[in-house]
Amino acid sequence: MAANLTVGFLGAGKMASALAGGFVKGGLVSAANILASDVSAEARESFAKSVGGKTTGFNPDVVKSASTLIIAVKPDQVPALLKEIDPIITDDHLLISIAAGVTLGRMESELPEGTRTVRVMPNTPALVGASASAFALGKSARPEDGQLVSKLFSTVGVAYQVKESLLDAVTGLSGSGPAYVYMIIEALSDGAVAAGLPRDIATKLAAQTVFGAAKMVLETNTHPGALKDMVTSPGGTTIEGIHELERGGVRAALMNAVRAATERSKKLGQD
Repeated sequence: MAANLTVGFLGAGKMASALAGGFVKGGLVSAANILASDVSAEARESFAKSVGGKTTGFNPDVVKSASTLIIAVKPDQVPALLKEIDPIITDDHLLISIAAGVTLGRMESELPEGTRTVRVMPNTPALVGASASAFALGKSARPEDGQLVSKLFSTVGVAYQVKESLLDAVTGLSGSGPAYVYMIIEALSDGAVAAGLPRDIATKLAAQTVFGAAKMVLETNTHPGALKDMVTSPGGTTIEGIHELERGGVRAALMNAVRAATERSKKLGQD
């Protein structure tokens, strides 16, 4: 695949650099076959330095040079971008968008009939190779397009194909979820500091604890509730802590956060 796959990024920010780096590291595409465009010279320089690919200040250069295109600009910049590339998009192009809230229908309405489109919702841990992504295929996308997207985004974490109607829920969970977890880590660290631990040790222990717990869920394939019960001895310290969490409504608050973010994603898509 690396020998003939060419990938172009329309936008050369941190997410684009993370994805491109993962593609190269995973052996799916060579750095020589990656090109990124951005109006920011600083972004172009950073992309070239971290990935090794070529860069340009002009989007049409990327469209003319790459068969697989990834829209990696902010959502409000997508309409102008689509208008710019519309005249030069062909049947040979696969257009993948990671712009939050931009629907497949919106992209397809702005592009030539039959354009192969895919919408992906990755998250920021892609920057460290631990992204949780989901993707949906457009009406003209081929099965092999889905296979390619799955392989590409699996190089920076995990990727699951879903119906587009579920991508708002994905946004509310894994798209926004890292922020929830950062707050949890910060709160755990604060509690440990209040109990006497130095801040640097408290934060590292809190982060490692979250990492270890997540790894247990993923690698044992055991329900989180069962893993929780394994730690919770009768009359012990953990059940006391869990009681306080339940009294504080932590479980309901997290559920409500995912639901609220999902609804907000739906609204952004409609706007």
